[in-house]
Amino acid sequence: MRLDRIKRMTFERPAFDPAQAVALARKTFEIEAAAVLGLGERIGPEFADAVQAILRCSGRVVVMGMGKSGHIGRKIAATLASTGTPAMFVHPGEASHGDLGMITPADVVLAISNSGEGAEFSAILPTLRRLQVMLVALTGSTQSSLAQHADVVLDTSVAQEACPLNLAPTASTTAQLAMGDALAVALLQARGFKPEDFARSHPGGALGRKLLTLVADVMRHGDAVPAVRPDASLGELMREMSVKGLGASAVTDAQDRVLGIFTDGDLRRLIETGVDLRAMQAADVMHAKPRTLMANALAVDAAALMEQHRITSVLVTDAAGQLCGALNSNDLLRAKVI
Repeated sequence: MRLDRIKRMTFERPAFDPAQAVALARKTFEIEAAAVLGLGERIGPEFADAVQAILRCSGRVVVMGMGKSGHIGRKIAATLASTGTPAMFVHPGEASHGDLGMITPADVVLAISNSGEGAEFSAILPTLRRLQVMLVALTGSTQSSLAQHADVVLDTSVAQEACPLNLAPTASTTAQLAMGDALAVALLQARGFKPEDFARSHPGGALGRKLLTLVADVMRHGDAVPAVRPDASLGELMREMSVKGLGASAVTDAQDRVLGIFTDGDLRRLIETGVDLRAMQAADVMHAKPRTLMANALAVDAAALMEQHRITSVLVTDAAGQLCGALNSNDLLRAKVI
């Protein structure tokens, strides 16, 4: 009897209403959007004070938060670190068991708590004050213990949570996340942070590959570069292209300076003219003064050059015009530059 009752309590649930689910989703978006817009209405000089405190910081931004605020804190720390502000996350519960040793007076602590009254924060606030660490609080209660101890308070309060029970952190964590993003954006602008700086901290991403990969990193070099002299026969030129598999060949002088280029497309167009190919030499069929790149150019610039001029191969030269490499669109594809 008792077991039957437990089963009913465990498995019986209201019938799923698709329309109600969609309506709740829309309501969630509405509440959370209002929470973020509310931040904009309340923000003031204290936000600039927080940004300035972090800019003056010679250490790191130490982000702290419990529960859902902790998850938000980890994301904020990651965003700061990837946009030019050294940051790390320290769990406030672990802080009182030794991890406070990670924090130095040169750091700024960014403490996140909706209530501002968590026991974990209360336990470490006196120590933070003794360390004379700059404390910036993101809290939904500007009269809380955390706010009272903080040097700068950023109000992240919300009128209501998106949770129908008004219990689960939803709108409040959205507000915290938005405030953290606002700090990161203000800081990167103040630091003059550029796309190249972002790429340096994201070498494994698409942007990193585009902004950090040089032509020298992806080009063919040495014996892999097809090249013939101007007096080479068309047959020799074709064999060089076939063996090296680039779809093109450079024509160079005795000092390896680039004189021209000949491609598969040039061959097709030449055949269509019906001329006698047997007596022709490389100098007769090459494109003189071809477009070239330096080895220290960005690979993404090579891709742009190929796209702009509708070519699939480009030669690489040094400052004296000597051939030092070559690449085609397939090389850029393999490097995931395009």
